[in-house]
Amino acid sequence: MSASRMIETRFANLTICGRAIQLEYQWIAPNLDDKPLIVFLHEGLGSIALWKHWPEQLCRAVSCRGLVFSRYGYGQSTQRPVGENYSASYLHDEARLVLPALFEHLHVDTDTTPPVLFGHSDGATIALLYAATYPKKTAGVIVAAPHIFVEDIMIENLQNARRTYLDTDWAKRLAPYHQNPDSVFWAWNNAWLNPAFRHWSIEAEITSIECPMLALQGEQDEYATLEHIYGIKKLVPQTQILIIPHCGHSPHKDKPSVVEHAVKQFLTNAPQTTAYPDGSKQS
Repeated sequence: MSASRMIETRFANLTICGRAIQLEYQWIAPNLDDKPLIVFLHEGLGSIALWKHWPEQLCRAVSCRGLVFSRYGYGQSTQRPVGENYSASYLHDEARLVLPALFEHLHVDTDTTPPVLFGHSDGATIALLYAATYPKKTAGVIVAAPHIFVEDIMIENLQNARRTYLDTDWAKRLAPYHQNPDSVFWAWNNAWLNPAFRHWSIEAEITSIECPMLALQGEQDEYATLEHIYGIKKLVPQTQILIIPHCGHSPHKDKPSVVEHAVKQFLTNAPQTTAYPDGSKQS
C-alpha cells in the first residue's frame, strides 16, 4: 500500500531494451468500467506517492477511472543504478517504448479504447510524444506545464535547483516519495543541464497530434515561459489553452479547483472512450 493513498499498489514486470524492470502502478475506481480512462504521467521528480490525492480527486470529479504509475527509477519502481544518467532520448523512450509496453501488460486496448493522458512537466512532454507517435491510440491529452523546447529560464532555474539540493534538506523531503532521492534528482537535473540537451525540441514532432488537447500553464511558472503553450496551440490548432494567474509550475497543486473545472469542461466536450483493466471491451 502507498503510505499516503489507500489504494492497492501492484507491480508490472516489463522488459525494455533488454532490461527487466518493475513499475509500481495503481488503478483508480476500476469499478467504473463504462467510463473513460485517464493515465497520469508524473513530473521529473514525481512518483505515485508525490501525486498525493490529485489523481483520485480528479477522477472522482469527472467520473472517470484512472491509472497512475511511477516510471523506472522513481518511487517504488525498479531503481536506477547509482550514477546512471538519462540518455538524450529518455522522454521519447518513455513515450514510444515504456508506455506501449505498460498498456500491453495491463491489457489496455489502445486501438479500440484509447485513453486520455494527463501529464505534468516531464510527464506532459511524454504525453505529447505518445500522442504524436500514436495519434489513433490517444483519445485526448491534458498537459500541465509542458516542455516543448529548452529556454534560458529553464536552465537558470535548473542550476538554482542544483544549488538548493546541495545546500538544503531537499533530499530528505523527497525521501518519502522515492527509494533513492539522490538518483532521482541527479538523473533529472543532469539530463536537462547536459549541453547536448540545449537545442532539444519536439516542436516538429507534435504537429501529428490529432486528438483534442488541453494545455495548462501557471502565469508564474518558474521553469518556463508561456511560449510553450502558445507554441503548442500554434502547432496543434485544436488545442485549448488555459493560463492560470497566481500559479507556478504545478497547477494541480497551486490551483486544483481551477484545473479540475477545466478538465471537466474539456472531457465533457471531448469524444468519450473506455478502456478496461482486464482487456475486455464494450460495444
